[in-house]
Amino acid sequence: MAEPMTCVLVVNAGSSSLKLALLDDDDEVVGATTVERWSGGDETDDVMAFVDGLPRVDAVGHRIVHGGADLTSPVLLDRDVRDRIAGLAELAPLHQPRGVAGIDAVSAVLPDVPSVACFDTAFHHDLPAAARTYALPREWNERWALRRYGFHGLSHAHVARRVAELAGPGRRIVSCHLGSGASLAAVVGDRSVDTTMGFTPLAGLVMATRSGDIDPGLVLWLLHHGGVSADELSDLLEHHSGLAGLTGGSGDLRDIVDSDDEATRQALDVYLHRLRREIAAMTAAMNGLDVLVFTGGVGEHQPVVRARAADGLAFLGVAIDAAVPVDGDTEITVPGAATRTFVVTAREDVEIARQVRTVV
Repeated sequence: MAEPMTCVLVVNAGSSSLKLALLDDDDEVVGATTVERWSGGDETDDVMAFVDGLPRVDAVGHRIVHGGADLTSPVLLDRDVRDRIAGLAELAPLHQPRGVAGIDAVSAVLPDVPSVACFDTAFHHDLPAAARTYALPREWNERWALRRYGFHGLSHAHVARRVAELAGPGRRIVSCHLGSGASLAAVVGDRSVDTTMGFTPLAGLVMATRSGDIDPGLVLWLLHHGGVSADELSDLLEHHSGLAGLTGGSGDLRDIVDSDDEATRQALDVYLHRLRREIAAMTAAMNGLDVLVFTGGVGEHQPVVRARAADGLAFLGVAIDAAVPVDGDTEITVPGAATRTFVVTAREDVEIARQVRTVV
């Protein structure tokens, strides 16, 4: 196997920004920038200005949200792989086109540097059949590759590796990636055995602007009897539901946790009810819980969310010390609690760099 790359450029193309970070062999960030007002258009000048200031780039790793049924591990990018990724846009319309635009922008600047696509769905590819299969006609599942794909896999994979370092290998982990998008994963050792998101990133927890799980019959009722079009419903579920829909305003938990407004307090109650319920469901999928982890922007920076979630999970052995100052990866377990609880900094960039080095 080739020696590890000296510097990996990690590319994370989001819905509104393009994040670039250069990691050295020790996964230290040598340089980083964010291209704001990212439109997925011609941002090559911004990328070139950043790259020109770097000492070297030996390889590039791209975060891609959806790998579909076939792209299930990190893969060296070529035109065919790029087009296959683009062909999955219908499964992740908010994210996939931006990922492809990021590939195009960086490849225009670094055409001779090997690039690797790393997929958020890959970590969940080997979910047990009972966890990944929808109770739909078998021929439908096979014809359209209908299954629970799961997302945030790069973050959940990083959490699993950090838990092995912090608490020892082989643990039963519930990883809570809580940000504007949010998902849980039940992880045994380094293997995902269940997760809250499904065929698309709409499923599971209440999120900033996404509904999470709702009755499919409700969706059908809105289409057939509510006078709502498919396009209108898609926009509503993606952009105007979740916390933003419940509050009638902000979906940002920083604006919600200290509010005295009754509707806003109820929105937080709904969010926490779903979070606690799904943590318990993930625990059931593993027949127990050893480690609970909070990560992502909300998980790392909202102690009220962590404390109120833990308050409802004492029956799982969870008890946290809300007064522990969180600085990087931090254990917040009350001494003697049966389940250990950690806050882990979300580092998809580290996981991407690791995967790149296994391919190049």
